[in-house]
Amino acid sequence: MESPRDRTLRLARRYAADGDPDGWFDEFYTRAGGDHRNVYWADLAPGPHLVAWLARHAAAPGGRAVVVGCGVGDDALALAAAGYAVTAFDVSPAAIALCRDRFPDAAVDWRVADLFALPADWSRAFDVVYECNTIQVLTGANRVRARRAIATLAAPGGAVLVSCRSRATDAGLDAWPLALDRPEIDGFQAEGLVAEEFDAYDDDQEPPVPHFFAVYRRPR
Repeated sequence: MESPRDRTLRLARRYAADGDPDGWFDEFYTRAGGDHRNVYWADLAPGPHLVAWLARHAAAPGGRAVVVGCGVGDDALALAAAGYAVTAFDVSPAAIALCRDRFPDAAVDWRVADLFALPADWSRAFDVVYECNTIQVLTGANRVRARRAIATLAAPGGAVLVSCRSRATDAGLDAWPLALDRPEIDGFQAEGLVAEEFDAYDDDQEPPVPHFFAVYRRPR
């Protein structure tokens, strides 16, 4: 029987063959039928490194946060609970509908938005930008475009938190999703941000999967 991951890979390959390698997201979430349990990669809990970072960094009054590619919404709720005014966006209307249905009372501004065509008033507007596993599912030049777009969201003094799977440089280049290597994640520094925290760790899966969690900050 075909696994959920294999079905997703087949879907992504079909879009790639049609010249739209990163266009499969909405069909994937539409197939979930509004049920977050059908999003096989979702942990249904906020990222533990995000939770730990929020415990160490209190939200300033009026602080704004944005979640990139918010998926099923758990990270957005954690930021809202920490005191931020949160915008959470995804390119998939089906994903945003799922979030609204799952968390109807959440103090989160759920938005359908394209990372490559963001609203102009989002530029340098957020005190915290949270990116988790978006870049790794993109291909080719869109990975660099995504990094640049994510960086533009950070206000002066704002932090960009990046959580992702990791790999050794030049390893697993034919894999999909393609995890980030250290030079790729450090590319956020080329976007005018300063490295502040970095953790390379293995998660608790069996076998363990290597990850990065990094924080970059825009100088004031």
